[in-house]
Amino acid sequence: MTFNQIKKYPELLEIMTMSEFQRKKSLRAVFDRDITFNDAFTFFSKQIHPTKADGEIDLGNVFNHLITEDEEVTREDGSTYIRRVFEKDRAQRLHWIKPHVDQAIKGAIHIFSVTERDRKKRKDVIRTYIFNSDENYVVVLEPQHSNIDYYLLTAYYLNKDYAPKQMKNKMKKCLPEVY
Repeated sequence: MTFNQIKKYPELLEIMTMSEFQRKKSLRAVFDRDITFNDAFTFFSKQIHPTKADGEIDLGNVFNHLITEDEEVTREDGSTYIRRVFEKDRAQRLHWIKPHVDQAIKGAIHIFSVTERDRKKRKDVIRTYIFNSDENYVVVLEPQHSNIDYYLLTAYYLNKDYAPKQMKNKMKKCLPEVY
């Protein structure tokens, strides 16, 4: 499991032959190294913090979000609900977050900010994207109101058919400066 801690971009983490317990333990070690215990986790000299839940930083929730995706489930009565399920493409690239944030990646990296609607907050917010079009990978940050820090919202591999087009549309709507 510790061999995943020596993996470097663009290698993928080797997690698919592990049990669920081993996989989470290995992924959490990578997350803790790159994010939890990384005092230099910054972007454009601004500190990056995990998002807050109910006003408190919940690293477990952030970790879970980075290795899972939403899945719509239909109940027997026909109603639906959303649950988070393990997503191997996100998980195998967990260690890609840090080199993208550190701007240590060569290639087609697009950094831009865009105003978009946050459905949970029910208001417009600015989001900053670090988009690697060579690898179809994106890291999403949200500038804090203080404008001196960011929240880490998510990071994921664009493995859905609509995702690359959606990212290109966001780039077309980018703001004149990066926030």
